[in-house]
Amino acid sequence: MNAVIAAIVVAVAVALLLAASIRVVKQYEKGVHFRLGRIIAVHEPGLRLIIPIVDTLTKVSMRIVTMPIQSQGIITRDNVSVDVAAVAYFRVVDAERSVVAIEDVDAAIDQIAQTTLRNVVGQHSLDEVLAQTAVVNTSIREILDTTTLEWGVAVTLVELKDIQLPETMKRAMAREAEAEREKRAKIIAAEGEANAAAALGEAADTMMAHPIALQLRNLQTLLELGVEKNTTVVFPAPLMSAISEITAFLSRESASGGQPADAKSNGTTVDGGSTPRSSGETVPAALTPPGNALKTGHHEERSMS
Repeated sequence: MNAVIAAIVVAVAVALLLAASIRVVKQYEKGVHFRLGRIIAVHEPGLRLIIPIVDTLTKVSMRIVTMPIQSQGIITRDNVSVDVAAVAYFRVVDAERSVVAIEDVDAAIDQIAQTTLRNVVGQHSLDEVLAQTAVVNTSIREILDTTTLEWGVAVTLVELKDIQLPETMKRAMAREAEAEREKRAKIIAAEGEANAAAALGEAADTMMAHPIALQLRNLQTLLELGVEKNTTVVFPAPLMSAISEITAFLSRESASGGQPADAKSNGTTVDGGSTPRSSGETVPAALTPPGNALKTGHHEERSMS
């Protein structure tokens, strides 16, 4: 009976000894092995044996850690108060240093990240912080790395997460953006007017080089006016002169090339005088000079000098 109890006690003792001696280091960890208070090895992932009471194995995670940097009030270089929050990403690159050089890596990085964020943002103006966020992020990361590498930790990334502006500054920026949009709209309108003026100038030069084209353009304007329901159309004296010139030009062309057949059939002569039409209306062959009025149906045409 005593032998059985002794065997059970020995078996339990061996089991407890093995449990205390076996350590498993996971894939994302490294084990710092201490013996009698001194580091004797840094173990890679796998099954590791230690001597109970004499040895200790401290596991260190090698994964990237996400650390939010709480929002804090910061005064920029141009004396604007803003609330800035950020986030930092870091990982242990030297397991031995991270255990020996500092007691609490997470707390230390949190504190130094807050002070570095305040210093870097304070060295930039508000416009630079808003427009050059990547530059600010890089500056913060480089400054943090200078300190954390001594602890066996590397900061891989720092990002400004949130920038809160005062309400007065938000309204001022909104007014500035609106003024900028109005300025661009006016510039575009001015460029359009300049292009239109240039096109009109080219058209005017072309018409001045071809007087007949200018006169035909005047006649086209009269046709457009005739489409509207107007009872009176006023002919300026220069326009009447232009019409007379066009009529004379057409008469010369007809005389040189022969009168069209339809002109004879309508009873209209080319040189002076007029021939009554079947409807009883009298149409002059050559338009009347300035100062005369010509009535036809429901329309009254006047020439004004």
